[in-house]
Amino acid sequence: MTRIVLLSGWGIDARIWEPLIVSLPADIEITTPDWPGYGNRQDADMPRDLATLARAMADDLPQDALWVGWSLGGLLATALLTHLPVPRALVLLGMRERFTSLDEARGGVTPAALDAFYDAFQQDPLATWRHFLRWQLSGEPSPRHTHRQLQALIGKEPPATHASLAAGLNWLKGLDNTELCASSPCPILTVIGERDPLTAAAHHGSTQARPIEQAGHCPQLSQPQILAGRLAELAHEHAARTHADTDPLPRREPA
Repeated sequence: MTRIVLLSGWGIDARIWEPLIVSLPADIEITTPDWPGYGNRQDADMPRDLATLARAMADDLPQDALWVGWSLGGLLATALLTHLPVPRALVLLGMRERFTSLDEARGGVTPAALDAFYDAFQQDPLATWRHFLRWQLSGEPSPRHTHRQLQALIGKEPPATHASLAAGLNWLKGLDNTELCASSPCPILTVIGERDPLTAAAHHGSTQARPIEQAGHCPQLSQPQILAGRLAELAHEHAARTHADTDPLPRREPA
């Protein structure tokens, strides 16, 4: 069976995938593991080193699957390629090789802006988290509706420990997967919303999938059916490719 693993981003647990899951085909096995410190795993905080994170996520990231990492989840999933058996392919949803951009003209978040956000988080974590949710939804066709939809899924309090949120911000500040993506051990593809305020203007390169129209940073909420179709196509494609590469017998065409 074709398998997809869906990995959530900063400040949001696996419940964000619920609208997408109902739109995916029934022949795909879907898992939505939480990161340590998130959702039902808040008994342990998010690790601050990749080796420990890899051990914590090893059972949740199988090799015979398409990994889909959204936002911070994509950044972490990419970094874990050097610590875990690699998947059939990795999809970066709303993420690129690194989170921050040094060129304001290309869009995205500058290191200075992220530093200011981190300082605000230290002063008032709850208000900063709520501000971030609204900001990342600003590119959706109906931001207010999508915000209400997100609140209905995850509530009005962060579904993660304070230490895990802080660790996630440090990952966003420090992780740079540029070299890894240039020589990746598995195919890495990108899927973005055309109006994503975090990444859309900065994406370029041959691995970029065509943007999802009328979507921002959260197409799993605003355009779940379109995103589901895109991910199902990629999952089936890479599952078939893997089977063809490992089939020990030549295929005979029908007479």
